[in-house]
Amino acid sequence: MRTDILKTPVKPDWEAFLACILRKGTPRRVHVIELFLDWEVQEELARRFHLLDGLRADDPCFMQQRAVRIQRFLGYDYVRQGVENLNVPLRRHTASDTAGLGRAQGRSFVDESRGPIASWEEFERFPWPDLGAASTRALEWYEKNLPDDMCVIGSGGFAHYAEWLSWLMGYETLCFALYDDRDLVRAIFDRIDAIFTRALEMMLPFRRVKIVWGSDDMGFKTGPLLSPDDTREFVLAGHRKMAAMSHAAGRPYLLHSCGNLSTLIDDLIDDVKIDAKHSFEDTIEDVRQVKRTYGRRIALLGGIDVDFLCRADEAAIRARVRDTLETCQPGGGYCLGTGNSVANYIPVDHYLAMLDEGRRFICH
Repeated sequence: MRTDILKTPVKPDWEAFLACILRKGTPRRVHVIELFLDWEVQEELARRFHLLDGLRADDPCFMQQRAVRIQRFLGYDYVRQGVENLNVPLRRHTASDTAGLGRAQGRSFVDESRGPIASWEEFERFPWPDLGAASTRALEWYEKNLPDDMCVIGSGGFAHYAEWLSWLMGYETLCFALYDDRDLVRAIFDRIDAIFTRALEMMLPFRRVKIVWGSDDMGFKTGPLLSPDDTREFVLAGHRKMAAMSHAAGRPYLLHSCGNLSTLIDDLIDDVKIDAKHSFEDTIEDVRQVKRTYGRRIALLGGIDVDFLCRADEAAIRARVRDTLETCQPGGGYCLGTGNSVANYIPVDHYLAMLDEGRRFICH
């Protein structure tokens, strides 16, 4: 367990971070970004580096204080926060977690066959969240207490159009319904859209929210989960609205999406008007190659492949990070990070080596 790492100092600078995402020239240092750090990874880091010393777990604002401590230590210029109390109940299954930092309660996953809404009757009975009960308590705390050199990325439980459609109906049920009952699909989309619209309306008035980040897995290894036309109608339409609202408020709109989106990337850039894309898997597209294609039009986030991070040794990880930065840093529009998220099965020392090499890199 290494503690002799991350010694190169990094001071958060949200303005430089934002300028990097907006591709306003080569940044003075490497900026880092992640969609998620699994709770188990956070706990291991907090324990190893004594990050929570002096904080009281019974403090009502402990979670926000904890997030600031961890994010600053790791060199992030931001915290992620969304609107609370807008979740929807889903059908889940649990299996044992065999990761190195495994979850005692097991790993939960959504039933992909049949969700809680497969008919109009179930649609009417479904306990949709009360939009009036949505809370901005955490955002309010950050608005007043977040250090001035950090910003909030408005995100978390937000803009899951493709995901919520497939989770609420079940992927198999959704595929049949696109032929048998498109009106039901449209009705569910409209409800989802109302939830995300309300969430964004509540996030944007906070001045510390400088960036909006939608998260929505749309594809698999060789293509989108739905046909391109259906994706445009029931998924991209929602993201187009989220991006337009964000841009009208002066915030860039980032998109996380797993899968091969080569048939949709022009739609995402030219129609939806995303400002950056996140999630890169080597078996689909290497972020170093993308920098030379559509990376000239939007920012690229992450890209150090998760499988590689799990299997490679430290020397290989550091070499991969250096090569990625040499390719992607010039001109801005790149932030270092994993290809997806810091999952609890990535060795923590491998993740730290990635960050450490980023700190050592000299931008030219």
